[in-house]
Amino acid sequence: MFQRVLGWLINEAVLVDFLSGLSTAVLLVVIAVCVVLLSKGADWMIDGVVELARRTGLPRVVIGATVISLGTTAPEAFVSVMAAFMGNAGLALGNGVGSIIADTGLIFGLTCLFSRVPVQREILNRTGWVQVGAATLLVAIAVVKKFSLSSPPVLGRSIGILFLVLLVIYLFMTYRWARSGAGDDPVETDDDGVEEMSVMASWGLIISGLFFVIAAARILVPAASEIASRFGVPDDVIAATMVAFGTSLPELITALSAIKKGYPEITVGNIVGADVLNCLFVIGAAATARPLAIEPNFYLFHFPVMLIILWSLRGFISINRDHYFKKWQGAWLLGIYLVYIALQYG
Repeated sequence: MFQRVLGWLINEAVLVDFLSGLSTAVLLVVIAVCVVLLSKGADWMIDGVVELARRTGLPRVVIGATVISLGTTAPEAFVSVMAAFMGNAGLALGNGVGSIIADTGLIFGLTCLFSRVPVQREILNRTGWVQVGAATLLVAIAVVKKFSLSSPPVLGRSIGILFLVLLVIYLFMTYRWARSGAGDDPVETDDDGVEEMSVMASWGLIISGLFFVIAAARILVPAASEIASRFGVPDDVIAATMVAFGTSLPELITALSAIKKGYPEITVGNIVGADVLNCLFVIGAAATARPLAIEPNFYLFHFPVMLIILWSLRGFISINRDHYFKKWQGAWLLGIYLVYIALQYG
């Protein structure tokens, strides 16, 4: 039995074949169970991050932007690389772009609506520019490819390798910024709500939580895709909405857990870091695995929405002089996301 379950988690074909044999009602139950596991894993991660920040002196927002975002974007990376290997460029590219839209529009929008989210300016003025800059670079390269070539535009392996190199530089610079003390922020205070534990125990909670989150998302994504395909939804729309939402569930559940426990700054770091990783890591790894053809609807729809959301967030970081995001800003981001979804399924 254990080997069979392990096969479902590792082998994409085995998992898809198993899920395709289930009824829609059973698939919905599977999704519900996965959401519960996501929630439990996220709780463990947040507790581990809070204690690790206390023990190491690193700001929670930095840990969220590196350790947690690396873990929670693993589902996107896995799905996109597998899709690229299987020749499904629409799924691979749409998953990365759609996840950025879902993370910032849906998850961060909801976070701003339901909690008072601090603007840790020293960190966000750096990582925030990397976030919007990486996405803008992606679109700029795509536009150049479209108008400079007679054949259909493609993100080749050289672009994928470039993005992976930029990812390494980003992670290194983030670590240096944190250790230099530039990330210190008066909004962040010491906490007494979490039982003290060792650094190793903190890492144990984080890693265990990530395992639950990634395993649950690994099953949830093809289950959601299977339901959508039964209703005749095109692959690129599934990628940019259903699959992107499914692979963004780790970020969503992590955000809800952080809000519940009173640490919304972890969500800020996680969202900003996840957006950078979705662009540089997820799309970069997929393009390195196999060149990604860019469908026309990315230019007309997905890319513009992604840039509107990310540049809106960049503007909010600049204008919020009282160190907090506003509820109307969350409503704006969420509204763009909902319109984006409605136009695709309308």
